[in-house]
Amino acid sequence: MEVAIVTVGDEVLAGDTVNTNANWLAGELADRGALVARVLTVPDDRAVIADAVREYADAFDAVICTGGIGGTPDDVTVEAVADALGRDLVVDRAQRERLEARAKAFRDANPELTDRYDFQLNLDAAATLPEGAQAITTDESWSPGCVLENVYVLPGIPSEMRAMFAVVADAFTGDATSEVVRTWTPEGALLDVIDGVRERFDVRVGSYPRGEDAPGRVKVTGTDPDVVAAAAAFVRERVDVAD
Repeated sequence: MEVAIVTVGDEVLAGDTVNTNANWLAGELADRGALVARVLTVPDDRAVIADAVREYADAFDAVICTGGIGGTPDDVTVEAVADALGRDLVVDRAQRERLEARAKAFRDANPELTDRYDFQLNLDAAATLPEGAQAITTDESWSPGCVLENVYVLPGIPSEMRAMFAVVADAFTGDATSEVVRTWTPEGALLDVIDGVRERFDVRVGSYPRGEDAPGRVKVTGTDPDVVAAAAAFVRERVDVAD
């Protein structure tokens, strides 16, 4: 299973926010045997998001979008996904009723806040989804995420994103497996080894530099455990193994 991750947000591109969501999702997907084929960060621009989603939805098994859903003017991810997949936007009545109940419960529980601030909640906007989309809801998030075809739309706030991913995590399963060879061989001396693996085995292979007191790593990933094991053995025979 090949998955693309699209992170939405001007704040990420500006360096104001660290993109922990993509890193966390990549690890979760790898643990489930899925291969992350692309990681892309795009601005809060409806057309740019739509272009990326359209391209990746056609190219890969699934696309996960994080960020850009909610009630602020720059939250345009849901609209962009509708554009990408050729769907109209509609108010999900069940979601609107859910949000209306949550808003009332919040006001009842926090009169000091609602008396002090004028909470302007556009329930129709928050409950608007692409036609045919399945809403994803959690207690942590106000606005729903959604699934439409092979595109999954999740919040940008890390705690909310992780909670919502847990709802759909079982959809992301694959047969990818990895082996890591720890080595003291300098990364610059691994070129022939890496090329040899690529020529002989149907796997992904990458190297990570060693630190002053820590070994480097060569990581081999593939869908056939026997081939991955053989590729890792090929590496071990040709490097200064640290294990």
